[in-house]
Amino acid sequence: MLVRIPVVVCDPFPLGLRLYYNHGFVLADIPMKLASIASALGARLENGSPDTEITGVAGIEEAGPGQLTFVANPKYAAAARKTNATAVIVAEDFPALATAMLRSKNPYLTFARAIALFHPAPQYAPGVHPTAVIHPSARIGDGAHVGPYVVINEEVEIGKNAVLLAHVVVYRGVKIGDNFLAHAHAVVREHCRIGNNVLLQNGVVIGVKGRIEGNITSSEAVIYGTVVGNIEAQRLELKKGSDVSGDISVIDFVTEQGCQFNGRCTMNNNIREMTGGRSEREEEVSEAASM
Repeated sequence: MLVRIPVVVCDPFPLGLRLYYNHGFVLADIPMKLASIASALGARLENGSPDTEITGVAGIEEAGPGQLTFVANPKYAAAARKTNATAVIVAEDFPALATAMLRSKNPYLTFARAIALFHPAPQYAPGVHPTAVIHPSARIGDGAHVGPYVVINEEVEIGKNAVLLAHVVVYRGVKIGDNFLAHAHAVVREHCRIGNNVLLQNGVVIGVKGRIEGNITSSEAVIYGTVVGNIEAQRLELKKGSDVSGDISVIDFVTEQGCQFNGRCTMNNNIREMTGGRSEREEEVSEAASM
């Protein structure tokens, strides 16, 4: 499956975001004030002191005093009212809470950015491990980290500051942008095109006939194949023949005839068909919708 994802600063772990915060919380080395967090996230602080200190982020049920959480769907308003978190990221139209709120157009992506604030990406030293196999015709940009047993085939082009961890395989003719991060055993199949700032989690296979099992969080995603997992994006395109099984949270949703979607869709803007000329605003698309 070809996925072009120019991912926002929520990286470095969009595919594993929900698994991460559902099993604990992220603590910061140095507390951050709400005003600074709001500024960094592009959110609007409401009903809270700008000087309130936040020490980490957590899920709505796990969060405690000094922590930041989020809620996007109004049906979870009761959980938001009961949370012990010091502040909650909510949508622009979410009902008011007694707790401090950071209002955002897309709470999912904003929370992902918040995680990145408290859990910066690890740094990898540039260099090529002696066990890596790189074809002479492959071109790799400056600052790359190529780990043990990585295989990069002929006519591959990879941009600057790439990180390919152990046992990653990149097939022939693949073109990848800057700041690419592939975790162990990820595979990019032949002639795929991947944009800048993309992260692949462990074992993910990207190819026209490939399949992703995991969650995707990005500013923009174009799906050609199969995704089993939730997608959170500012803009999402489902191409003809694509198949998504999972929930979608999106601002702008574009579909081609012949795509399949099974799940719920929460939207802050509109849904459009690329063919047929239909355009309508929907807050919820019923489960097992087929497009």
